Amino acid sequence: NPVSDGLPEPNLGELLDLVALGTVADVVPLDHNNRILVSQGLKRMRSGKMRPGIRALFDVARRDWRKAQPFDMGFALGPRINAAGRLDDMSVGIACLLADSDAEAQTLAAHLNDLNIERREIEQSMLQDALNAFPESLPANQTTLVAYRGDFHQGVIGIVASRLKDRFYRPTIVFAPADNGEVRGSGRSIPNLHLRDALDLVSKRHPDLILKFGGHAMAAGLSIREHNLGAFQTAFENVVRELVCEDDLSQTYITDGSLPAAELTLAQAQNLARQVWGQGFAPPSFTDEFAVVRQQPMGVNHKKVWLQKDGLEFEAMFWRCTEEIPARVRTVYRPVANEWRNNIELQLYIDYWEAA
Repeated sequence: NPVSDGLPEPNLGELLDLVALGTVADVVPLDHNNRILVSQGLKRMRSGKMRPGIRALFDVARRDWRKAQPFDMGFALGPRINAAGRLDDMSVGIACLLADSDAEAQTLAAHLNDLNIERREIEQSMLQDALNAFPESLPANQTTLVAYRGDFHQGVIGIVASRLKDRFYRPTIVFAPADNGEVRGSGRSIPNLHLRDALDLVSKRHPDLILKFGGHAMAAGLSIREHNLGAFQTAFENVVRELVCEDDLSQTYITDGSLPAAELTLAQAQNLARQVWGQGFAPPSFTDEFAVVRQQPMGVNHKKVWLQKDGLEFEAMFWRCTEEIPARVRTVYRPVANEWRNNIELQLYIDYWEAA
């Protein structure tokens, strides 16, 4: 009993900001308990009760902590903390979270932000190099992707594997040089293929091929000798081909159906944003056909498109999309309350689209 030893009982509520950040950024399933912990952590952040490091990360990411959401943890704070481990020294991210003063936290957060910008640039050029090595669409019978270049960066291969997996919807492993003739790979999988088990099977059939490996269903890592890359690629393809069927290789979107255009409102989007969504507790998405009114590129690889349904017009964001959008599209989308320079407006975020 801590009280009898003269030690005050710790207030674990004070750690809820870290619990929320860790849970969302590490993509932990939001079961009943985790969802409660995350929502309480976000509540504390919105009231200004958080570590100086977390507040500093909100500031450098230009996100408003008064409106903290799971999205901020997963896409703004998490990647900045991780950038240290990818490019520099992981302890920088930990030091930021443990910083006692605002000044120290701001210095560390600024350093993490710089590392994250560098990480993004490396990732973009690696992804482009990898995409250039593959055709626009894969041969019908190819079930895996393996990419390697001598100038790939070890810290970013997992993210690049993830991007390639999203683009081609195939289990993907990206390798980068390690020491003494070895290459280290990081893999990402699709829902119906357990990646670690697939590597285990390769290892059993070809005992000298994989030096070491580990991971779980959706992500895994391994080391092999560089001169064995071709042999590994063949062995991995053969194993995965046995484990998946055609349906596994076509992506399925489970949606909440069609939404009448009159219900596509800013108020509806704001109401959805108040809830805690995440891993195993997906935000509602809808499917509808729209006419395309006009479109314009946004930055390097996104598009803003104005869509029309039932006489009403909606602004939509097509992320990681550079191609010309046809006159009519069938989409899977989420209504989002987008804030920009003190304006708040309804946008549709497009998760998937095809010509209608």
